[in-house]
Amino acid sequence: MIKNRTALISAVVLLAICMILFFPYPNNPLIGSSVTFMSFPLQNEDGLVWKGILGTALFLIAMALLIYGLKKFYVVLAVLVLFLYALIPLYLVTAYQETLASGIAAISYDQEGKCSFDTLEDSERMNGDCQLTLKNHSHQPVSFELEFMDTGFGQEEMKMVSLMNIAGPYKITIEGNQAEFIELNEILDVSDVQDHIFSGSTSDVHFKLVEEKKERIF
Repeated sequence: MIKNRTALISAVVLLAICMILFFPYPNNPLIGSSVTFMSFPLQNEDGLVWKGILGTALFLIAMALLIYGLKKFYVVLAVLVLFLYALIPLYLVTAYQETLASGIAAISYDQEGKCSFDTLEDSERMNGDCQLTLKNHSHQPVSFELEFMDTGFGQEEMKMVSLMNIAGPYKITIEGNQAEFIELNEILDVSDVQDHIFSGSTSDVHFKLVEEKKERIF
């Protein structure tokens, strides 16, 4: 079954390097990316992400070495490696959060948040509504401040999700081993905000959690 042991060992080492470089914890490495491959950001609002391009190249080389190093079943094993590469980091993060992590390090986000905005009749105020679910995997309550972030192309010029910070900071406490649905509905004074949307909605919701001097970006 094994044709070249050196190639297989090299493939495992390269895959491990790729996973470490773009491990999805404590911050999401894909935030702000417009072009991605697997767990690698290839392009964002600043242009090409060379670290992500390098990671992609190493990953493809690793897969080529894996296939080269096997005599048979290389297609099945290559597909299995792809699934494992995608799932292992998630299991490792969950295991760490449920055993050793504390504070905001124990908080997870289901990536299913959404925000909507509508300009009111006076044109100087907007109604902003954001919904998201966070889970505290530790046994102790966790308190933090939540700050919304704009990400992606053009977000520095046209504010959207970050408009919710006008009514912030949002102080939140989640009890131990609890998932909490958070809905924030605010009337936002945008009279001093130069560039912002007038209405719209998004499911691309990102934010920062702040606990004393610690920060995490989701």
